[in-house]
Amino acid sequence: MKLNYKIRVTGRVQGVGFRFETKRMARVYGLKGFVKNLPDGSVLIEAEGEEEHLRNFILWCKKGPAHARVDEVFTEKGENRYYDFFDIR
Repeated sequence: MKLNYKIRVTGRVQGVGFRFETKRMARVYGLKGFVKNLPDGSVLIEAEGEEEHLRNFILWCKKGPAHARVDEVFTEKGENRYYDFFDIR
């Protein structure tokens, strides 16, 4: 069963390759959706996929790439939007 999650990541997550690594990890887990920077310095991710893959992806989001510093990760279930791919916006 495919699920949709909105994920907001705070900390030092802009200017450190977070979006590019997020896209790479989404591909690893077979997820669809998008990632984008928000004006407040956080990153917003909307990801759809299998529950187990989303769970592992969210665990990765809590760590992030090497140069990032993740302070908090907020998750919220959403409605499926049936994305065709994972994109950086």
